[in-house]
Amino acid sequence: MYEVIITRPRTLAEAIDLLGSDESQPLAGGQTLIPTMKQRLAAPETLVSLSGVKELAGITRGDGEITIGATATHAEVARELADSYPALAALAGNIGDPAVRNRGTIGGSLANNDPAADYPAGALGGNATIITNDREIPADQFFGGMFTTALLEGEIITAVKFPLPDAAAYAKFDQPASRFALAGVFVARFGDVVRVAVTGASEEGVFRWEAAEQALSGDFSAAALDGMKPDAVGMIGDLHGSPEYRAHLVGVMARRAVAVAAG
Repeated sequence: MYEVIITRPRTLAEAIDLLGSDESQPLAGGQTLIPTMKQRLAAPETLVSLSGVKELAGITRGDGEITIGATATHAEVARELADSYPALAALAGNIGDPAVRNRGTIGGSLANNDPAADYPAGALGGNATIITNDREIPADQFFGGMFTTALLEGEIITAVKFPLPDAAAYAKFDQPASRFALAGVFVARFGDVVRVAVTGASEEGVFRWEAAEQALSGDFSAAALDGMKPDAVGMIGDLHGSPEYRAHLVGVMARRAVAVAAG
């Protein structure tokens, strides 16, 4: 590591003011940023810790929706939503290891948009709205490719709003050491509308699998996806598997998620 100034604002307004410098960067759980800094892939002069900003904390339940504060940890989401949104709770409860789940935050995960992270699939598949200090962004308009989002300079996530689905589930095939998804699929049904979001498989990051959505809209069952898999073109090929293998995994995970959601 290297010398860095850490500031600890107590209010959102103070945090936004401190982030006005080009050399400052927000620090949420630090599960991505700190390792990145250790590798010298990022070198901010000032870190603005968001952990003490009460406006970014907590989980609230409204009429047919749940709003999760940006600094809510994965462990908190897993614990607090076990009854009200079990699919999202299960997703959060299977991220990384206990240390990561007790430090990592939903806001930090979405802002980083790692192509193998779990929350992007939950947000996109769950038709979430990402709330920032300046606006509200539908998940369909938030993710812009690998490590890229619609966030502007100085803009931070303050909360994430999820409508409650009629049925939902998440299934992933993970890398045993990191628990990152080699292929993860979040399926959610809202009336006659079905959303299917895939993470970990594509070179472009999280995406909606529209062919599966169409098939499930007419028959919300795992059988509706028999023999289906996305095109292998554009899928990740690495030491863990070929693009064809990733495409196959997406089909398998989608059927598993639907089986749980429909069951």
